[in-house]
Amino acid sequence: MKIIARIFQIFVGILFIFSGLVKLNDPLGFSYKLDEYFSAAVLGLEFLQPLALPIAIFVVIFEVVLGVMLLLGFQKKFTAWSLLLMIVFFTFLTFYSAYFNKVTDCGCFGDAIPLTPWESFTKDVILLIMIIVLFVKQDYWYSAFAKAKSSIITLLATIGCFALAYYVLMHLPVLDFRAYKVGTNMVEAMKEDPTRPDVYEYKWYFNVDGAEKVVTTNGDYPSGYGELVRYETELVEKGYEPPIHDFKIEDENGEDFTSDFLTKPKVAMIITYNLNKAEVEGLNKLNKFIDRAETAGYEVIGLTASSMDDVKTVMNKHKFSTTFYTADETALKTIVRSVPGVILVDRGIITAKSHWNDLESLEL
Repeated sequence: MKIIARIFQIFVGILFIFSGLVKLNDPLGFSYKLDEYFSAAVLGLEFLQPLALPIAIFVVIFEVVLGVMLLLGFQKKFTAWSLLLMIVFFTFLTFYSAYFNKVTDCGCFGDAIPLTPWESFTKDVILLIMIIVLFVKQDYWYSAFAKAKSSIITLLATIGCFALAYYVLMHLPVLDFRAYKVGTNMVEAMKEDPTRPDVYEYKWYFNVDGAEKVVTTNGDYPSGYGELVRYETELVEKGYEPPIHDFKIEDENGEDFTSDFLTKPKVAMIITYNLNKAEVEGLNKLNKFIDRAETAGYEVIGLTASSMDDVKTVMNKHKFSTTFYTADETALKTIVRSVPGVILVDRGIITAKSHWNDLESLEL
């Protein structure tokens, strides 16, 4: 049992550090996921939505630090209780998401390793079993260093996590695992595969001599069974979904301009998913960037999910002359982790991305 406990100690510690660092690389993205969990449609904790980002930062840093403490065998009682409470909470959360089909991706490993709800729940159940063993068998933990040295290592890990969180929030994630990373050909990434469609099962309910008869097909209507009462469809196999499947550029009248801008050279897109949540300092920097980009031969457009009334208000306040188009909010959140942020596109290929803090140094 001692060997098993120590194997679990190493495995769980490394997994917590890896999971935490992946999310710490993109805490804003994890905060979007928490915001989704807190929404009225999921947990109904709307009062926590304004706190999604600080909660996300605390959770991911705590996750990394707990992993470090577990590997060190440091503060066993505190570490064991913290691990147990955290995994119980996340197991409940992933079960709730999977059973009620509320959140399609838990964000456990950020965008690096997407998991389905049931995969996330299964992962958490396995971790729960391991952590229960570690909780019961704390005496079997391996202690790597003396208490003083372990304290210093834990403190340094905590400081390092805060430094990384600050850096990626003030700039952009160090590693970009999303479908809109630099070098992506958006036109190619949006192409569907007609040979791999969704597969549905159809259940047809007929009234045959006063009794209900159910006939199952893959879509064809089964004739010769009498009066059709109702039918139901069920997705049995998910088809191919292109990496980019929700990106569309439309004007206020709903006219689609996506292909127009994805075939042009030198397009600068200002991404602001919600103008009311944009950093004022970032908005103040945009006019200077727009002038510089247009001088360099770029066509500059704005993309937002805000209403046209909000667009006009912001344009009047900041004296923007750039035309704003509408796009899906989730897609805009995914494209760049900055509000506002900028991407440069050349014939559909993303050539650069920038946080508003770095607009002055963005090469055009």
